[in-house]
Amino acid sequence: MPNYKILIIEDEPVHLNVMKAKLEYEGYQIVVATNGETGLELIKKEEPNLVLLDIILPQMDGFEVLTQLKKDEVKIPVIVVSNSGQPVEIDRAMKLGAKDYLVKAEFNPADVLEKVEKVLGKSPKNIENDDSKKEQLAKASGVAKDGKPNILIIEDDKFL
Repeated sequence: MPNYKILIIEDEPVHLNVMKAKLEYEGYQIVVATNGETGLELIKKEEPNLVLLDIILPQMDGFEVLTQLKKDEVKIPVIVVSNSGQPVEIDRAMKLGAKDYLVKAEFNPADVLEKVEKVLGKSPKNIENDDSKKEQLAKASGVAKDGKPNILIIEDDKFL
């Protein structure tokens, strides 16, 4: 597998760490930025194969990053990862050159991987017949020896 490099531009540590951990586990090289300005600099410096871009960012928001990339004719594919699923926001991001869109409240790490592989033109990994991969996945997912999953929930909102 080629060593794909992905730049994640995200200022929320939880989302950043989850995406980073999942993609690193799958073999991707990850570079991170926590604001749009640094992200734009890293796009030029690191030349990633793909960018995962939040919209609401300090210093320069995701729309400004997309606008600058379009102006500079940078052809690196971008997947927008945002809190909002508003059609007007999605439409704006797509018109500015985003290849795909994920709403944070609705995705899980597997969804991120699926979108990344789709945009990079990779076929999703087939683990059904790969026993070593299944064993690794079982250990990483917290499945107990009796086959029942172990679940840890960490949430400070009592309603959730």
